[in-house]
Amino acid sequence: MVVKLINNSKHENPGYATNHSAGLDLKANVDSPIKLKPLERTLVNTGLFIELPDGYEAQIRPRSG
Repeated sequence: MVVKLINNSKHENPGYATNHSAGLDLKANVDSPIKLKPLERTLVNTGLFIELPDGYEAQIRPRSG
């Protein structure tokens, strides 16, 4: 599968932290810390843009650690 990735962030492309990782690690592309109150939600810029083939999806999940 070919996934087109455009990285407009100040970070390297996402990568696997270990050989057995199930997903890639993303980094926030922000200049200052983000503080959230309990149950508060916000959009966090990654600077990444992806183009997936038809029939596929991408998911962002919290780290398990």
